[in-house]
Amino acid sequence: MPIPNYNHLQTPLRQTQPSSSSSTSRLLLLLTFLPLTLAALAFVLQWRGGLTDPATRWSPPGSYQFPGMESSPLSPISRHSTPSASDCLNLGRSVTPSFPYYQDWKFDRGSNLKPKICITTSTSAGLEQILPWMFYHKVIGVSLFFLFVEGKAASPDVTRVLQSIPGVKLIFRTRELEELQAKSRIWNETWLSGFFYKPCNYELFVKQSLNMEMAITMARDAGVDWIIHLDTDELVHPVGAQEYSLRQLLHDVPGNVDMVIFPNYESSVERDDIKEPFTEVSMFKKNFDHLPKDTYFGMYKESTRGNPNYFLTYGNGKSAARIQDHLRPNGAHRWHNYMKTPNEIKLEEAAVLHYTYAKFSDLTSRRDRCGCKPTKDDVKRCFMLEFDRTAFIVASTATQKEIVDWYREHVVWGDKDVKIKLLKKGILTRINAPKVIIQGLRESGIFESVIASASETRSKEKFLSSISISSSNSSKAVASQSLPSRSNKYQATARKALGIEPDEWHQPAVPPQSPPGIDVETLNLVGGI
Repeated sequence: MPIPNYNHLQTPLRQTQPSSSSSTSRLLLLLTFLPLTLAALAFVLQWRGGLTDPATRWSPPGSYQFPGMESSPLSPISRHSTPSASDCLNLGRSVTPSFPYYQDWKFDRGSNLKPKICITTSTSAGLEQILPWMFYHKVIGVSLFFLFVEGKAASPDVTRVLQSIPGVKLIFRTRELEELQAKSRIWNETWLSGFFYKPCNYELFVKQSLNMEMAITMARDAGVDWIIHLDTDELVHPVGAQEYSLRQLLHDVPGNVDMVIFPNYESSVERDDIKEPFTEVSMFKKNFDHLPKDTYFGMYKESTRGNPNYFLTYGNGKSAARIQDHLRPNGAHRWHNYMKTPNEIKLEEAAVLHYTYAKFSDLTSRRDRCGCKPTKDDVKRCFMLEFDRTAFIVASTATQKEIVDWYREHVVWGDKDVKIKLLKKGILTRINAPKVIIQGLRESGIFESVIASASETRSKEKFLSSISISSSNSSKAVASQSLPSRSNKYQATARKALGIEPDEWHQPAVPPQSPPGIDVETLNLVGGI
């Protein structure tokens, strides 16, 4: 059998081998030098500062980002902020802002965001407390603020700044305001009457309730969906909500819910030299509602440390109410409705953080603004809670050293072993989100900008006019103490005309209340301690 001849096939194959080898070499050379070239180019651009993040380039002005996702305020660069000698000592900006996406301190993002939330408060605080409190709540979704101001908060320097901020409405405690509130519906009802004609905390409680009544009307006129009453030493902590957003949290509330209750957590300070509680305090004691009962009662003695109650002050939280017809306040902590019992829910994660007695000066300031006698009987007329009564007596009668020692024993958490034990049990918890947000706001220069803007945008004539008006309002607020006596006739006339007794009207307002204590019933509940 003849052998086939394959020479005609082998010849072309041999001819293509040199060409294939050359192409492979070029490809390998290209793959080797291309990454090296790109790496070198990236290094040069980064070194020269010419590289722009596409996400930053194309993000729209005013776009939302969650504070704290950039450089941390706890990093070394945040420790070089420049102090100021003004009333706004620590409201200045640091050298390197860590929140570049705060492009406009006014946070004027439009009124079409839903739900629209407002906060109302009655305050005499200064800018060093109000501005961090306000802008923190702007970050988490609050649109409007109704501030009923007196004292320091009604001074010209403070009001000039606050009035320049979009979404802020100031109401001064003038004689005209008191006369208007003396004719209001709740003043002439009996559910609040148990708090009338008493000084200090009782007087504040009545003012807050009257102011809340006005705020409801203002909120309805402004198209608000939810209203919250807070003090300026309280921050809403919307943990559990998407993007740490209060707006998202309330958006997710079912439509048949009228009121949302935020259990309060209480600040647990670890030093006696705190100056800025919002950025220096991160440890809090959880509310009874957020703890297993056996844990709460089982660790009750360690938690109280010899104080009258589990919390130093109130423990019944704060609440948000949906704006609707017939809404009214039910004291500073709750809302009610004239026509129905509100359908309420209590949040399982979110809370209100209460920074109570966080500064040593809080102890003495309460003493200085209350004229009660430091006796066990007289303080009952002035304060609703036992710790406030004891603190007032100590601050009024003890020496400075004794006051400091008492504060360290009853307020400051100095026992590390007990603190660690309670942290492990979950009674104490660390919360850093507000601290990060407010520190970021400060580093971005927002507080400094709003103060500077208020000074620059006012002409000399307007500035002098605001001084005259605000000073007049402040002096009227100090001088006008006659609301009860002036309004008694309205109250008596209304009740006589209606022909009702106090207990036939409405249930009494909800006052600040202490958390559950230890008694026989609770001992049986947990099987003894």
